[in-house]
Amino acid sequence: MSADATTGGAVTAPVPVTAVGAGRRRRGLAGRLAERAGSGVLRIFLLVVALFWLLPTVGLLLSSLRSPTDITASGWWKVFTSPSQLTAANYHTLLSNSAITDSLWNTVLITVPATLLVVVIGSLAGYAFAWMDFPGRDWWFLVVVALLVVPVQVALVPVAKLFGDLGIFGDISGVVLFHTAFGLPFAIFLLRNFFAEIPRELLEAARLDGAGELRLFTRVVMPLGGPAIASLGIFQFLWVWNDMLVALIFTNSDSQPITVALQQQVRQFGNNIDILAPGAFVSMVIPLAVFFAFQRQFVSGVMAGAVK
Repeated sequence: MSADATTGGAVTAPVPVTAVGAGRRRRGLAGRLAERAGSGVLRIFLLVVALFWLLPTVGLLLSSLRSPTDITASGWWKVFTSPSQLTAANYHTLLSNSAITDSLWNTVLITVPATLLVVVIGSLAGYAFAWMDFPGRDWWFLVVVALLVVPVQVALVPVAKLFGDLGIFGDISGVVLFHTAFGLPFAIFLLRNFFAEIPRELLEAARLDGAGELRLFTRVVMPLGGPAIASLGIFQFLWVWNDMLVALIFTNSDSQPITVALQQQVRQFGNNIDILAPGAFVSMVIPLAVFFAFQRQFVSGVMAGAVK
């Protein structure tokens, strides 16, 4: 009797070996490293790397708390053996220097409006590109994407000539307009992609309840897009605050920000070393404070869309 007869005519197909072992596929090196990322040894290694990364910041802070004589005589690490070197006199000198305090205020006047304008205009434009129909929407969005690759250096000379004709060259408003114009393409691209992930049913339900486009944007889209908007605000704030190229070209002695003021102080390094260290630390610690204040929203915005 054949095997077909004993089994009632049904023949069991052989199971491929690849199908059996597919669920137990060997993981690569990157997968094994990610799996062991929570181990104690790796955590200690990452902690050491973080400490080395913070070492220049700590050195700058300790240098800003030492007298000019101590700074020129020895390294900042001598503070650990001679804590008496620490003094706040440098910060008193810094706050008494009108050039530094005025430039710090100019930095605020440049950074805050440039950040707010990019966030507001970018949010409105991102919502329009994501959920509103208008002629040429896709082509206009391609233009926005193309503007992402335009380097800042290309526009320096023509924009400087344009600002000269408008009478705003050397004024704070010109720097704000420049940063706003070059920050908008990235803002629109980022927020449009984020807003497009909002469920259409949610927006349709709000429209059925009588919500117009403006109310829909402020009551539904803005709260849901908070993490992405916070991430954009942090990026823009850091870019504008730390910028020196644009400020060096488009500002004068009355409107220069802290980066340009410190760059000019370097020319007289031997005479004002007590101003450079605290000025550089203040210039660095403010954006760090802004980042850590919004780091939760920043991480949420960066991870948005990674997990469905």
